[in-house]
Amino acid sequence: MRLKVKLALFNLLSKLAVAALLLLFIPPVTERLNLRQIDNELVGKREEIISMISRVGIEPFLEPESGSSFGSYNILKEEFISLEYALPGTEINQINVVSRLIDDEIIDYRVLSYSLTIDGKTFILEVGKSLARVQQTRRNIINIVVLFLIIVIVVTFVSDYQFTRLTLKPLYRIIAKLENISSPDAFDSTRINTSTYDFRELDSSITGLMERIKGLFEKEREITYNISHELMTPLSVLRSRLENILLAGMADPETEIKITESLKTLQRLQSLVNSLLLIARIESRQFLKEDSFPVNEILNQIVEEIKPLAEDRKIEIESIFTDNRILEGVNRSLIFSMLYNVVNNSLKNTGEGGKITIETKPDTHNRLMLTVSDNGKGMDREQVSNLFMRFRNRTRNSGDGTGIGMAITKTIADFHDIQISVESEPGRGTKIIFNFS
Repeated sequence: MRLKVKLALFNLLSKLAVAALLLLFIPPVTERLNLRQIDNELVGKREEIISMISRVGIEPFLEPESGSSFGSYNILKEEFISLEYALPGTEINQINVVSRLIDDEIIDYRVLSYSLTIDGKTFILEVGKSLARVQQTRRNIINIVVLFLIIVIVVTFVSDYQFTRLTLKPLYRIIAKLENISSPDAFDSTRINTSTYDFRELDSSITGLMERIKGLFEKEREITYNISHELMTPLSVLRSRLENILLAGMADPETEIKITESLKTLQRLQSLVNSLLLIARIESRQFLKEDSFPVNEILNQIVEEIKPLAEDRKIEIESIFTDNRILEGVNRSLIFSMLYNVVNNSLKNTGEGGKITIETKPDTHNRLMLTVSDNGKGMDREQVSNLFMRFRNRTRNSGDGTGIGMAITKTIADFHDIQISVESEPGRGTKIIFNFS
């Protein structure tokens, strides 16, 4: 999950948590405030009635027929006043919630009960207000709060996501700079334009690190090139002397056998030195990339050269060329070496009667994709990870090889900005894929 999505989800979840707390606490708090307001109104109504009784007396509030009680409801049954006789000495001053049946309808009231003594008689005065208004107010507040929170959450989520996306944009540019390079030499050291101090420091640190790595690579290439170059002359002299001894017939048969074995060792050593020199020259970008040619042309040339070896081992080579586009701005000899190494590697690791398939076709982005696949012995994950590392793939390429043929292939691919990947399973063969930019 990307960082901007995580931040947006965190903001969203935190807002939802706050909204849940508000929905949990606002309704009871609102209800409590409404009840307090109703209680104050009931007390005010009680004082108003007592004041009226003081002015006009109790008689107008008693039923004419019974003269013992009084009850009055407003037309909407939202309020009522009740006055009844009570036992002498009764003292009541309380507020309760009471349910009453009125016209076959049960209504909840907030009722203030108060005892008062008039002319030596005790009465219970009840003043009530319906709770329907409180409940309706509670529902209205909940609806308003929910609607408000939904609008706030949606608006803030979108704004937070956009702000996070813009804030993290420099970070993604830094990541893109690192993803698009095949070596420290190709790193773009242009500073990222951002007002965020942390990203500026990160970009500066990565740029400095890449510059140091680039310097170390340069020293390594220089050392490799110098050592390899210096080894070539003594190796050539030594090989020439041994060959002259054989040609002169100056050695006995046993010595000739040892000299022949030494010449083979020298040949492998010279091949290794030449390979190291080639890698150093490629990494130092000493080769020009000015050639243009159809890709099928060089593939046909490779097939023709390797076909006799394949026929000797009864290995079929199948060519499926559906994309014959022209490669431009490349080095022909290096491309030939890259592809030849891969096909030759497949040949070495495919058993008698096996099959090698070379295919060209457009990929999903309409770029040239070239694959070399075989049904040979395949490789495990460790062998795949070591395939392009120098001297680490000798298990697959057992024999007289130097162990750096596939390393040369990877170096050439990086030099041409060609993406190379491997698919392989033990016993099921190997597929090497080239994606040309």
